[in-house]
Amino acid sequence: MKCGVVIFPGSNCDEDMVQVLEAQGGGPVERLWHKEHDLRGCDLVVLPGGFSYGDYLRSGAIARFSPILQEVAAHAERGGLVLGVCNGFQVLCEAGLLPGALLHNGGQRFICRNVHITPATKRTALTSAIARKVLTIPIAHGEGRYHIDAAGLKRLKDGDQVLFRYCDAEGNVHEEANPNGSMDHIAGVCNEGRNVFGMMPHPERAADALLGNTDGMALFTGLLKAVAV
Repeated sequence: MKCGVVIFPGSNCDEDMVQVLEAQGGGPVERLWHKEHDLRGCDLVVLPGGFSYGDYLRSGAIARFSPILQEVAAHAERGGLVLGVCNGFQVLCEAGLLPGALLHNGGQRFICRNVHITPATKRTALTSAIARKVLTIPIAHGEGRYHIDAAGLKRLKDGDQVLFRYCDAEGNVHEEANPNGSMDHIAGVCNEGRNVFGMMPHPERAADALLGNTDGMALFTGLLKAVAV
């Protein structure tokens, strides 16, 4: 089992992700610079949050052309596991590895706070180990409003590809609990092959008892278990 974290100019959650993966038994973790052409044999590749160069045009729009994304796409095509968090989610959508797009938040403001999400499926490596109905996970984004056309939304639902929805503390899904105006309250999705995952909330910021929140640990437990098989 080998994990890698892709680093773009501006990434600021890469070391958080490395630390969590190593603490959960996925290390030593490879740090993959965005200009590289080699995943160094990694079984799980993570695109972390923060920023990437070219975000002034549209988040992830330029980063999608980084050489490492060619290797990530080939890895995904072979069935390899890929996770994108926040800006990483945006990059995966721009690269066509995940359906939909991330638009400016409904209130046109950057949001940084804890939110509640509820798993929409257990049929993926990312969500298989989650035992709770509601998770408290931080968000930190200005372009996190998930959007997809009506036909695409139907395909997501029919294919059980929605990973998480925003909800309240009791697990109820409604507009007041949707922090950014995402369509159908979507906080994360996967591809049809169920091996590429994207989510806006930051599970790596909720995976350490010292931070007072370990709700994100179950996501890494499921991923690393799948990689170890």
